[in-house]
Amino acid sequence: MKLTFFFDYSSPFAYLGAHGVEKLARDHDADLAWRPFLLGALFKEIGTPIVPLQAMPPAKQQYAYKDMMRWAAYREAPFKFPSRFPMNTVKALRMTLQVDQSNVSKLALPVFQAYWAEDRDINDPEELKKIAADAGLDGEALLAGTQDQAIKDQLRDNTNAAVKVGLPGAPGFFVQKDDDDPGMLFWGQDRFELIGKALDGWRPDCG
Repeated sequence: MKLTFFFDYSSPFAYLGAHGVEKLARDHDADLAWRPFLLGALFKEIGTPIVPLQAMPPAKQQYAYKDMMRWAAYREAPFKFPSRFPMNTVKALRMTLQVDQSNVSKLALPVFQAYWAEDRDINDPEELKKIAADAGLDGEALLAGTQDQAIKDQLRDNTNAAVKVGLPGAPGFFVQKDDDDPGMLFWGQDRFELIGKALDGWRPDCG
């Protein structure tokens, strides 16, 4: 089975999902692919407010924040809502695209934590280079690679793929048996139970 994890560092829910997605894949013997995409571009394409949290009525905002805190405690993920929100994540996403899938979480998880737990500016090149270096990667080279046209195109292609599968936000989880399988899409870091069943072969009549 294949599990594709669509994410953008700008989403707190993607951060929470990232804290459990590798274990989810291991527990169900699935091949995991991390797929960075531009959440703002997807929102623009599908007609969603660029910052949905800010468009919610006060009661829903308050509940969403408490829900994040509960899930962070449940996942044992340090969490502090950042002072800079929303955040431009283009450079961080392009850096991530240059890391091999076998090592991508080595960069992705620290970038997520830098923003959602440590309130660091992940649009700052110096911060990004330091995060990468602390992860044992060549931050200078990864930052330079963000200007590579092939990397820019790949991020655009990933965003188009997210739109094509019908993803309404982040994170997204796409389950397939193989490339010919139309697959099942799940939205939200709180859908692990259903994703696990799908990875074990569950296919309800509704798809």
